Amino acid sequence: MEFVKELIAQYGYFGILIALVGGIVGLPIPDELLLITVGYFTHSGELNLYLSILISLLGSIIGISISYFLGKKLGLPFLLTHGSKFFLSNKKIDRAQVLFQKYGAFILVVGYFIPGVRHLTGYIAGISNLPYKKFSLYAYSGAFVWVNTFIFAGNHMRWNWQKLSDSIIAHKFLVGSMIGFIILFTVACYVLFHTIKRRRKERRQYYHN
Repeated sequence: MEFVKELIAQYGYFGILIALVGGIVGLPIPDELLLITVGYFTHSGELNLYLSILISLLGSIIGISISYFLGKKLGLPFLLTHGSKFFLSNKKIDRAQVLFQKYGAFILVVGYFIPGVRHLTGYIAGISNLPYKKFSLYAYSGAFVWVNTFIFAGNHMRWNWQKLSDSIIAHKFLVGSMIGFIILFTVACYVLFHTIKRRRKERRQYYHN
């Protein structure tokens, strides 16, 4: 927590941007804590809310885009060989691949809310040769929801930062992550259901014509 506060105090918006880029790529940066702290500072007036959201969104987008293009250009062997340097273990890589195969591009949205997966979805999307247009639609939408969820959480919570313990912080992020995941999953299921229904209807009309 102190690291995050010092980062924001010393480097401001630029520190937020660089920290999120590094965190998404795979460096051991507490992304959720960073965003919640940003939200707290927007409530106290030390940071502008909308500029903070914009900078945080930009950092997340740059970070996951770097991961995507590294995966696309260098492939899985590079990630397996050098992933540990970015704290991306083979076990985490395998888990992300399984989730990507199971849920497809949708994991780019919900992956932000899953610890250990957020840092790998961009790489796996690039390795899988997911078209950039589809990647950007899902990944950037997920970044928008993720950033807003945690910044607004920090903005609305009335915390005493001098007395707040690490266990309470961890509990709050877990609750926030689960709520975000449930909301996103529900919305995605609704959209998916209606998309499939519409396509089936279009196919029937096509064959009847």
